[in-house]
Amino acid sequence: MTPFQEKIAAACAKKEALFDESLGRYALRSMLAGAYLTMSTAVGIIAADVIGTGIPALSRFAFAFIFAFGLAYVLIFNGELATSNMMYLTSGAYYKSISWKKAITILLYCTFFNFVGATILAWLFNQSFSFDHLNQNSFMVNAVQTKLGKSNWNNFFEGITANIFVNVAILGYMLLKEESAKITIAVSAIFMFVFLVNEHLIANFASFMLAAFSDIPNIKGLNIMNVLRQWIVVFFGNWIGGGVFIGLAYAWLNQTKTNHREN
Repeated sequence: MTPFQEKIAAACAKKEALFDESLGRYALRSMLAGAYLTMSTAVGIIAADVIGTGIPALSRFAFAFIFAFGLAYVLIFNGELATSNMMYLTSGAYYKSISWKKAITILLYCTFFNFVGATILAWLFNQSFSFDHLNQNSFMVNAVQTKLGKSNWNNFFEGITANIFVNVAILGYMLLKEESAKITIAVSAIFMFVFLVNEHLIANFASFMLAAFSDIPNIKGLNIMNVLRQWIVVFFGNWIGGGVFIGLAYAWLNQTKTNHREN
């Protein structure tokens, strides 16, 4: 058994045990993951606005750099993130370490509570001084309107590429041994997909709910049907990117009978 197979099997066994032992604790782990990404999203928005007043070209860089640390928090503090579970659970189901039914159940449960965690933190941030002073020119408004204005085609394929980046970060964190290398590879991969403005479901939970709770009127496209459309399309794009392009690809590569292993 390769290191990849061992780690996938161990991760799936842990997730299934946590889920079966206490739905409440698993829900809280998922809520914390959504909260961590909302924290970095909120700070990134304010940083982009502050830096943008002096050097507008750096706004996008500042947001992407700060957001990337949210995933580091998820990894370090053992949060349950739906987009990384797409890779773990799909690979585990392929290896028969977990049933497809249980994998899908855990994934949907995790996704819902990622949303709950993101929503709670989004409301809390909107009670703060910094968010009281946001306006139509804020980085957040432009970002949310851009995302909600994309076609299903754009959202689907950008969902795929975003979760390829995310699960490259997860693979690096899982397989590397040095802590500094783990954080570096995770932050670098997340920075890249955010800088490209690709679509990540849980990041969109964060940004859309921060916008929804704000006092900014008439954010274009921010209505429940359009938001749900975007989230559903991105969910399936993220699953293909993380579950198929990374999860199933590496699961298959690591089944070779030769001495060569991918990991």
